Formats: sequence, structure tokens, C-alpha cells
Amino acid sequence: MKYRNDRYGNKISLLGYGCMRFTKKGGSIDLDKAERELMAAINQGVNYLDTAYIYPGSETAVGEILSRNHCREKVHIATKLPQYLIKTEGAIEKYFQEQLSRLQTDYIDYYLMHMLTDIAAWEKLVKLGVRDWIADKKAKGIIKNIGFSFHGNTDMFLTILDAYDWDFCQIQYNYMDENSQAGRKGLMAAAKKGIPVIIMEPLRGGKLVDLLPEKAKKIIADYGVKRTPAEWAFRWLWEQPEVTCVLSGMNSIDMVHENCRVASEVCEHEFTQTDYDMIEAVKQEINANTKVGCTGCGYCMPCPKGIDIPAAFRCYNRMYTETHWSGRFEYHQIIALQKDMADIKKCIECGKCESHCPQHIEIRKQLKEARKHLQPWYYRWVVKVARLFKFW
Repeated sequence: MKYRNDRYGNKISLLGYGCMRFTKKGGSIDLDKAERELMAAINQGVNYLDTAYIYPGSETAVGEILSRNHCREKVHIATKLPQYLIKTEGAIEKYFQEQLSRLQTDYIDYYLMHMLTDIAAWEKLVKLGVRDWIADKKAKGIIKNIGFSFHGNTDMFLTILDAYDWDFCQIQYNYMDENSQAGRKGLMAAAKKGIPVIIMEPLRGGKLVDLLPEKAKKIIADYGVKRTPAEWAFRWLWEQPEVTCVLSGMNSIDMVHENCRVASEVCEHEFTQTDYDMIEAVKQEINANTKVGCTGCGYCMPCPKGIDIPAAFRCYNRMYTETHWSGRFEYHQIIALQKDMADIKKCIECGKCESHCPQHIEIRKQLKEARKHLQPWYYRWVVKVARLFKFW
């Protein structure tokens, strides 16, 4: 495993473990499976673990696994204050203490203000005394580093970056988001300040792997240097020295071993111009087919009417990145045949989802388009007939 330094010279593994996507079993995290995977990563040198208050069961699972294996001191725990839930000064401390309890620890290595999209969110916390609260926690060694995770446009990222003396930040960044969200401009601005940058959504919610258009997959398969789509995406990030750590939501042993291998071999500035040209060709194929720029992050959820918005958009996009049949078939499997069908037609256009979407997607409008394409009139009759069999 290779490492890069944080602001104070501490080593952070190039590969970080994103703990939001632990495998679920019976509605809760499969702790034994998560333990095998997380410990395999730690034993291969991964030392940065990313979780958050709102990731269901994640903090508790991380705390239990580290406690079972007596390895708290081997890793850096990063978790996040749910700033969007904070209404009073006392709530900051309340949530923080709950997180310490879940994680079975008495300090947090990297603590983030979760999902800052607008400077107003930070200003609200400032009015509630967060600056003094942070100063107290850092003076006592209870929080080692303070940062923020960001979803929004580049200008707002730069505004928030200048609003406080941050120790680190976390951004969505990949070869498709080079000029969106914080983007490369934001990455370079943080690096100029000496602020480490943690990368989330390196594969854009799997879009740069499983949901690549067939033509894009062929470009990669036919290229002279043989690497998987995931490896190309990771290497594109790691060859940039401004990137400190890349998070991966690993949920299989094979994925852990493969990502750790790449993170042990990679070098800065290893790309040739031909490599960049190949990535650019892949980007063109993706942009030619994608209908909705949804990353599957899930911030739009839960929907008051139970609609699985990310799944609906994934199926809609799959119709055009793969085949119409494959997109409709997946929708049929994961949505239409549920007992409580999370059907798009249930949308009441309340707009709650749009207010939380990091990508600023016009979700209500796009859901209408998705339904039109995913559910033509003959498909709706097929679903009605299929539901008579009650597969659930």
C-alpha cells in the first residue's frame, strides 16, 4: 500500500474504505461479511475508514469490527456531523457523543461537516457556536482533523474552502466530473492551501464500471494496456499528486484484493497522452448515451411515497447505455415485482428529493421521462399480469 501525507504529516493510504455500502442481510449489515472484507483491507495497509451518522448501521458496524479485532490504533476513522439535522447548539454535541458511542472510541481522526452545498449551511453552524466547539474538541485531542464533504458547484466550493481553516476536505471527483462539482479547479485550490483532498464517487456509483456503454467497454478492452474499467478510473485519480485518498465502497474480498493491488503499484504522473486520449474517447461514449446524471448517492432518499429514485434512474440510463430490454428488465425485477411497488407513478411532485440532490437534477421532470421510457403501455400490462403471481 502506498501513502500520502495529511496536513500534519500523518500517512493516509491511497485507498480508503467507504463504509456506506456494506452488504445487507435481512435489512441490516452482514457484520461477519463486512468484518472479513474490512479486515482484509486493513491487513493490506488501508488505514482510512469513511462512515457517517446517516449511513444506516455503518458507524456501529465499524466500531464493533475494530473492537473485535483490537485495531483501533491502526486506522484513521472519518465520520460526519449531520449538519442538516442541527437546529440547536446542544445538538452538535449530542450527535457527536452518539457517534463516539457507536464507534466505540473516544476520539475521531477526521471529522467532517457532512454535505455542505452552500455557505449558508456553514454560517448556520457558526451561529450555533461550532467554531468554539471545534476548537475545544481539537484542544482536547478528541477531534484530530476537521473538514467538510461537498456537493455543489465549483464557485461555492471555493467560497466554503475560504470560510474556515480546514484540515481536509472531501469531494466527488472522477474523470467524468473533472469540470463539474468542485472539479479539478477545486482540487487544485485545496492543494494550493495544503489541504488534503479525499475523493468520493471515484466510479460515479458504478457508472464507470458496470454501466459503461458497450462501445466504451470495447474501447477499454481493445486498448494496448490491459486494465479493468475500475483500475483505469482509480489510476486516473492516483496519478494526480493533489489527490490524497480515494474511497471505495468495497463489498467483496476480490474487490478488496484488486483495489489494494492497484493502490500498491500506482505511481504519480504515469499516464501517457495516449492513455488520456483513450479516457476521453470513453467519456464521449458515456455522454452520448446517458439520460440522467445520477450517481446513485441516495441523498434524495427516502421518498415520502417510497419511490426508489436512484434505481429508477439507473434503469432508465441502462436502457441507453446497454439495451432497452436490459433497463426495463432490471426495473421489472427490482421495483415492479416488489410487494410494495416503489413505482414512479406514485410521485406527487413534492420536490423534497430535489432539495437534497447533490447533482441538482430536475428529479420530478426526469422521473416523468423515465416512466415514459421504462413503462410504455404494453409494459404496464405485463407488470399487472406478473403481479398476479405475487412473487414476494
